[in-house]
Amino acid sequence: MDANDKSLTQFATRVRQMILQYQSVQKQNADLNTRIEVLDGRVKELEAELKQAHIDYESLKMAKMIEISDGELDTAKKRLSKLIRDVNKCITLLSE
Repeated sequence: MDANDKSLTQFATRVRQMILQYQSVQKQNADLNTRIEVLDGRVKELEAELKQAHIDYESLKMAKMIEISDGELDTAKKRLSKLIRDVNKCITLLSE
């Protein structure tokens, strides 16, 4: 083999290696794009879940406010009045 044949063979070998490496990178790129699509789908699911959780939380908060204002308000007033009476008794005892 002369120098030109050897150079040509070496060049052909390197071109084949580059083609194989290019194909490998293309496959890796396709795999990564597929993974991105899967993760994007998961992110959208989680965002929808979070949005629903916020809506549920706001509804629960509103329901709790209504519940407090309906039944527990009288109970809370009575407890507060009792605490005030107890504090007044303590002040009276300390004043004597």
